[in-house]
Amino acid sequence: MAGTSTKGKVYAGVIVALVALASVIALSIDSRFLYMLVYVWFGVIYGLFLQYGRFCMASAVRDLFAVGVPRMAVGVMIAVALYSLTAAAVTMAGFSTFHAHPLGWHIIIGGAIFGFGIIFTGGCASSSLYKSGEGNVGSMLVLVSISFSQAVFVASDWFSGLVPESWTQSALEKGMPEELTITSTWFDQFMAGYIWDLQGGTVAEMMGREGTFFGIFVGNALLGAILPTFAILVFLYIVAYRKGYMRRAKIQNPAFGDHMRGMWSMFTSSKNTALAGLGIGIFAGLQMWTTGALRDYYGIFNFGEMLEDMGYYTGISIQGTVFDPGYWYITTQEAQWGGWVLNKLGVDNMSNIFFGLENGLPNPLLNAPGMMSIGIILGAAMLANINREFKWKLPSMETAIFAIVGGTLMGIGARVGMGCNVGAFFAAVTNGDLTGWIFLFGMALGGYLGVKAFTWWMEWRASRSNDEFAL
Repeated sequence: MAGTSTKGKVYAGVIVALVALASVIALSIDSRFLYMLVYVWFGVIYGLFLQYGRFCMASAVRDLFAVGVPRMAVGVMIAVALYSLTAAAVTMAGFSTFHAHPLGWHIIIGGAIFGFGIIFTGGCASSSLYKSGEGNVGSMLVLVSISFSQAVFVASDWFSGLVPESWTQSALEKGMPEELTITSTWFDQFMAGYIWDLQGGTVAEMMGREGTFFGIFVGNALLGAILPTFAILVFLYIVAYRKGYMRRAKIQNPAFGDHMRGMWSMFTSSKNTALAGLGIGIFAGLQMWTTGALRDYYGIFNFGEMLEDMGYYTGISIQGTVFDPGYWYITTQEAQWGGWVLNKLGVDNMSNIFFGLENGLPNPLLNAPGMMSIGIILGAAMLANINREFKWKLPSMETAIFAIVGGTLMGIGARVGMGCNVGAFFAAVTNGDLTGWIFLFGMALGGYLGVKAFTWWMEWRASRSNDEFAL
């Protein structure tokens, strides 16, 4: 056992050394690569916390609906509350890179598709990354599926016949560059003919108090995130934790103090998850501050400007940008991975809005958010090796099919909902954008239906096995 532990620590040390060496090489090429390295090292930190707390939205939804256990959901809510405070501080300092999402029906539909998919993959977007770092090949299949499903979905004309005429006309009225085939794909018309016509804003903006302490801390943090989070925690306590706690404590007629102790017991029922939520909440805010400060220092709005200044022009969008959210975000960079591979195979996928106008298709080695996702995998691999939890896990054929199908649904849901459990929920609500709660509702609805469908499948398969055994 001691030898195994030592070997794991050696592997973890090798990973750290390799990331440090790659960082030194990048800085020796151009010191401005510091901007991208911030993404890398924050990704490593996220990977450590995610693996430590087994932090997973799929587990939160599945455990709650399947067995009535709120442990993971509580950890997520703790992270939301803490991140909202750090995000408010960053916004107040003037370094926030967050933009509110447009409000529309697509959020709940995208959330439901995404939530349905995560039940079958056994992991959300972020947990698929950290589980890949643990050697889980099934999670790697999920990442591949998410990557290519998004890349194909945003650039194909498969669903163009379903586009309402109003979307087409609205898209044409935008006067987009001729390089873009604006009316040839469903997603382009969805974006230009529907999404761009919607409005969105933070709580502070709705109050007319953006840029003020009251609007940012009271509006965005307290009203937009902390109070809803507290309400959800109370709900979780009432429906999923109170009964069991009172039974274990042998309390028949609980008073207010008993319920407070029960709430605290729920918070601390999994210290690892709670601590992971604490760490993610703090460092997600710190990343936003660091990225914003570097943008101010280098005088840029987007990493694409810096890449062009350094002489890297391939894969930059026609408006000189690449995907560069400035904070913890997942799925768009994975879509770029899939899109980049398809592009290198000869597929023309730079004539659409998603890649051609907004996010670009930079080389994966120059993709800052993509390097953050790689950092998450490496950070998780480090801790998994230290804790002797790294093991190559090959999926069964059924699990592999679930991973591919579920990952495809997650990719499509992420694009329809304009983000995943991180970008469309976590990063949104913590910055005072109420659309995140709508996405969460859609994800919970999809997760509930996914649990029902998965349960039905398992029961059907068991009945078939019993029938064959009887024969």
